Amino acid sequence: MRRTSAGLLAVLALLGTGAGFVLDQVLTATGRVTFTPSLLLPVLLLLVGAASLGVAWPVRRSVRGAGRIDPFRALRAATLARASSLLGAIMAGFGAGLLVFLLTRPIDPPVGSTVAMLALMGSAIVLVIAGLIAEQFCTLPKDPDDSEPRDRAPEPYGGR
Repeated sequence: MRRTSAGLLAVLALLGTGAGFVLDQVLTATGRVTFTPSLLLPVLLLLVGAASLGVAWPVRRSVRGAGRIDPFRALRAATLARASSLLGAIMAGFGAGLLVFLLTRPIDPPVGSTVAMLALMGSAIVLVIAGLIAEQFCTLPKDPDDSEPRDRAPEPYGGR
């Protein structure tokens, strides 16, 4: 499994920004109230980040020589870490899109909405960082045998 790239996170954040902006645009065009995320959403994102780090910590200890760990557990921890960073990028972009929409309106946005969107963006960025750190925890150290050239065994049946 490859590590999460910054380019992928940036693309997801841009897609999230567009989705947030378009959602508020559609809601306003249909005469509805703009979307304001609950203040519990940032708390939930922070809890997911903490859970991702908590699940990855035993894998890190195992990698550093503190015992063995089930490979499926390590894979689950790495998958959760990657999903956390991807979700964080999407949610940070979504909050940015909502905020950009509010700031481009001719009237001043309500303070509560602005605070909720800033909290969403901040907690989503923390989730991205926690996911990337947890993914680093699940990375195996470089094997010393990988740096030495290996003698290639002949291919079976003389195939090329």
